[in-house]
Amino acid sequence: MKVRFTLLPVLLCLLFPTLLPSAAGEIPGKAGNWNGFERRDFSHEGLKCIVVVPKSVAKGKPWVWRARFFGHQPQADIALLKLGFHVCYCEVGGLFGNKEAVERWNRFHAYLTGEHGFSSQPALEGMSRGGLIIYNWASANPGKVACIYGDAPVCDIRSWPGGKGKGKGGGGAWRGALKAHGITDEESVKAPVSPIHKLGPLAKVKIPLLHVVGAADTVVPVEENSAVIVERYRKLGGEIKVISKPGVGHHPHALKDPGPIVDFIRQHTIGR
Repeated sequence: MKVRFTLLPVLLCLLFPTLLPSAAGEIPGKAGNWNGFERRDFSHEGLKCIVVVPKSVAKGKPWVWRARFFGHQPQADIALLKLGFHVCYCEVGGLFGNKEAVERWNRFHAYLTGEHGFSSQPALEGMSRGGLIIYNWASANPGKVACIYGDAPVCDIRSWPGGKGKGKGGGGAWRGALKAHGITDEESVKAPVSPIHKLGPLAKVKIPLLHVVGAADTVVPVEENSAVIVERYRKLGGEIKVISKPGVGHHPHALKDPGPIVDFIRQHTIGR
């Protein structure tokens, strides 16, 4: 009889592998493969969530919190998985970094840190419009952020999707952004809803920033977004590094060699 009970968990794993918790962190959900690593897709409080699990978890259980476009230009994420980071995602699409998006992220952070022992200070990664939520969440939770990596990040909704400057704008996305923040076109001139308005709390606790940008970006123009962040953050005493790609537009994102991005994140998480 003892033998039968001992074999029961093994039999369950063989018969129902996706129904049992992940071996790493007991994370539930549908199991899959993502670039050679275990991926878990699940719903948390009705939100679409993804956690990719490293083969060997680094001390302190560090993680990269990806905002939008999960899986796009994943070379840095893959390199960090190899170093023992988890890569995580929580859906906030269509909210343009508004209060609801921040609240969703609050709950996801509490879930991973409280129930699964993840580090209380993830590295935030935001490509394009993902810049809105990483900065707005960090501003509301400055003590819970290790560092921020923005890749051609949107830092002012009037630039994108508003198209109020040199950029092309986002058409219908502008109406969506105004609705998400509960403001009018006229009110957007002064409404402090964008990352460029929310840097004080980050600078106060010295959160390090890295931006990777295309110098010829006409969708999210550097001078209306990252350049504003650089000027204001440095005036506040903050540290920011910019890697500019000459002649490159909004795409391709990231770097072919993710080394500088990986080194930055590792330095400010497991390298501390």
